[in-house]
Amino acid sequence: MQNFLLISESVAPVFLIAFLGIFLKRIRFIDDRFVHASSHLVFSVSLPGLVFSRLSNVDFFTIFYPKQIIFIVVSILLTVAAIWSMAARKIHRGQDLGTYVQGAFRSNYAIVGLAVNVHVFGEASLGVTAVILAFIMPLYNLLSVGVLTMTTRKENRIDWLDTTMRILKNPLIIAVLVSLPFSIFRIPVHAVVEKTTASLAAMTLPLALIGIGGSLNLEAVKRASRLAVSASVVKVILIPAVWTPVAVWLGFRNIELGTLFVLFASPTAISSFIMAKTMEGNAQLAGNIVLISTLAAGVTITAGLFILKSYGFIGLG
Repeated sequence: MQNFLLISESVAPVFLIAFLGIFLKRIRFIDDRFVHASSHLVFSVSLPGLVFSRLSNVDFFTIFYPKQIIFIVVSILLTVAAIWSMAARKIHRGQDLGTYVQGAFRSNYAIVGLAVNVHVFGEASLGVTAVILAFIMPLYNLLSVGVLTMTTRKENRIDWLDTTMRILKNPLIIAVLVSLPFSIFRIPVHAVVEKTTASLAAMTLPLALIGIGGSLNLEAVKRASRLAVSASVVKVILIPAVWTPVAVWLGFRNIELGTLFVLFASPTAISSFIMAKTMEGNAQLAGNIVLISTLAAGVTITAGLFILKSYGFIGLG
């Protein structure tokens, strides 16, 4: 019971802040313009600032686990292949298929995952999370573009060069690349830069979570299709239920295992809705998957962490 209370106290604030965003939007304290502007500010400025602030001040070789990164990449590729092959048997409309596959595998690790890691495992998890993000964000983007293009616009060829350039221009990727020399060669960061990025870091998670809440429409739950529910179940229940035991069997423990589980169990990324809308997918389905998976993740993440802690596989920060 004590483990459950400790984990609940760590995870609950993440989702309560997101629910605060829902409430503020409902009483019209914030609107769509605020949500759009705050999300843009987070992803373009404050989140990169947080990544630089934390990653530049730690020894890279103490937070980089090659075995973990290889496992993540392999598990994501196998997950996409499995979901696509099984979903294609039941979903025959290209727009629905691509959106379903993307919604079932793409994690909101940059915001929800990062916030959960910090609350549960402490500041020590930030560097590990930043390294994971540096690998999964390009992979997620490439896979999403490929899935949506091949299922919705089969007659068009994918411009991989343009896609790669867009990924490399991602502010978060740039922040990781800029911080690596400081982390690898232990170059001290100037006090002014350090304090500035630390200030940006402090505002990142609350603002990002309020923005996530403000972007969710609870009324959409009433119109959610079976596909949205199915993809959400795959995302927050089936994927962590499959890959977390494999990670345990491979010997991952403590912060390595914890950050892996949170990656697998995080809800669907909001960017999946934007990409589905841009690339002629089913935007309504994508939005419903984001909503349902986010609402469910608070429960499933808490339950999963409780099980891992109860068996002594992870510690808490």
